Amino acid sequence: MTNKFTNLFKLSFLLICILVLSSCNNKPKKTTEKEAITNIYPSDVIPFMAEWKILCGDGESFNDLINVEHKDFFYVAKDGETNWVVYKTPNSGITSRTSSNTRTELGQKKHWIPETGGKLTGTLKVQNVSISGDARVAASYSVVVGQIHSDEGHENEPIKIFYKKFPGHTKGSVFWNYEINTAGDNSKRWDYSTPVWGYDMSVVGSTPETYPEEPKDGIALGEEFSYEINVYKGIMYLTFKSKDHDTVKFTKNLLKSDFSTKSDMPEQIKTLYAAIGRDGVERDSAYAGEINYFKQGAYNQTNGKNPEDNIVWSTGAETYSGDIAKQYANGCYAEVWFKEATVGEGTMPILE
Repeated sequence: MTNKFTNLFKLSFLLICILVLSSCNNKPKKTTEKEAITNIYPSDVIPFMAEWKILCGDGESFNDLINVEHKDFFYVAKDGETNWVVYKTPNSGITSRTSSNTRTELGQKKHWIPETGGKLTGTLKVQNVSISGDARVAASYSVVVGQIHSDEGHENEPIKIFYKKFPGHTKGSVFWNYEINTAGDNSKRWDYSTPVWGYDMSVVGSTPETYPEEPKDGIALGEEFSYEINVYKGIMYLTFKSKDHDTVKFTKNLLKSDFSTKSDMPEQIKTLYAAIGRDGVERDSAYAGEINYFKQGAYNQTNGKNPEDNIVWSTGAETYSGDIAKQYANGCYAEVWFKEATVGEGTMPILE
């Protein structure tokens, strides 16, 4: 009798163990950190995505950016404990109607005029600019990380914020360009470039592969910086900040031109644009009353066009016949990461 009881007890204990193990195996599998990142969208990192649409470097566009990503162009990456929104675009892909350069770039849905204004901020780091190009061409090795774009008239740009780094240099330059709202024929338009850290756009090489001296106060790839574009009652207030660099501020009137006569043309323009015959003047009222909107992301300024046709904008970079995978594999692309950004109404600046 005792043996029967003992055997029954052992069998019962074995069945209980089997049931417990089975229950453990049926519990939900714990999600790993690597798996979790695939479920995080750009709209989770920067919540303002409902305010934007996007065009990517392969030509695909999205008008609703909530819980949207686009593999290899617009997605989330993690650096340490921080999630970043990645904007990546090749030297050659599908471009927009108004440009021959590729972009993975947000376009603001809301439009406004300078008199009512708006504000855009961003904290970012540039991870790559094209390693190919022509050093004589001002646009080579650069990417635009934020801008205001007009949506009528000539559709010019009151501001484009650039990052540019020559091959072999550790540090690159951050500068901003103001494009004149040309009076008359827009084929005479030009950009006036102002340095923030490092050089302005006009500093170029003497030959296709000869580079100027590396800027001493420049920004390295992977180094964070931030900008604020605040348009308030027709005046554009700019603020640039980066750790271990001086904070730099600028003010530009968008309602009254600084370049309405030939005598107003800066020496930089006479030198840089002389070869392509761009010597226009701006309308007196600049961008007054003209519909504008913000853009943010990676607008690649490097392309495969022949430098001899336009020594300012045609960079002659490598494009591998438009093969995006080969461009990515060989450094012929732009990549910009943002961890914070806001968009909204212009605000009264705090004057120091």
